[in-house]
Amino acid sequence: MSIDAEVLLDWFGETARDLPWRKPEATAWHILMSEIMLQQTPVVRVEPIWREWVARWPVPSAMAASSQAEVLRAWGKLGYPRRALRLHECARVLATEHGDVVPADVDVLLSLPGIGAYTARAVACFAYGQRVPVVDTNVRRVVARAVHGREVGNPSSRDLAETAALLPTSVPRAAKFSAALMELGALVCTARNPDCARCPLPSCAWVSAGRPAATVARKVQKYEGTDRQARGRLLDVLRDASGPVERVRLDLAWTRDPGQRARALDSLLMDGLIEQTDDGLFALAGEGGAAG
Repeated sequence: MSIDAEVLLDWFGETARDLPWRKPEATAWHILMSEIMLQQTPVVRVEPIWREWVARWPVPSAMAASSQAEVLRAWGKLGYPRRALRLHECARVLATEHGDVVPADVDVLLSLPGIGAYTARAVACFAYGQRVPVVDTNVRRVVARAVHGREVGNPSSRDLAETAALLPTSVPRAAKFSAALMELGALVCTARNPDCARCPLPSCAWVSAGRPAATVARKVQKYEGTDRQARGRLLDVLRDASGPVERVRLDLAWTRDPGQRARALDSLLMDGLIEQTDDGLFALAGEGGAAG
């Protein structure tokens, strides 16, 4: 079984969300920023921050001229702040080695800091209209259900090839098909409570098979009380501060478990998100002068 490209493209043309990074005026740099922000973060949280970033850093060199601390502050609470540091590093490389232009070639994109297999292909596809498979969780779920009649399993080396085989031969249609496939997974063929009544596809192997349950239980990520939450609280203190702060300010930000707080602080230092000054204070990366 395959996916009816014509039907899917018609559905996408009628129902696609009006997202700002889909506008013709969005540059490859703008699309790259959106893709980095959207990793594990909902559109509703990303869009206002993305708009601020496009206005503040319309080209890579503008971001490269800003400090790491400025970028981390602007990242706010999007989560997984290492993405912000990697994007800042990527901007520097684009500005100095690529003439302030995001490359179109997947292999060149993969050589950039913080750009993985998904992001490289997403930029090549959505920014430059290339016929390359773009596989995220939504796409994998739609392909697993509609084509193979099962719930999505663990990522596999076959995912790219299987998705590539579904793409229309026409390059412009292939790029749009990739966006449509992703949209279907995000809005209709969702992980929980898929709305099969709204699905535009005329046939689905998963529905035909009686919607079999997953053979592997899906792990539910918790946030409350985790090291990740502790890291976020410590980062909040430094983002809100006008300069380096004393250790006691961080201690007060997470009092439920001193051992967990120390672990979170160490991991932030190891990740390069914060630094310790020569006189023992703590600051965002690039803001306090690391101890030598």
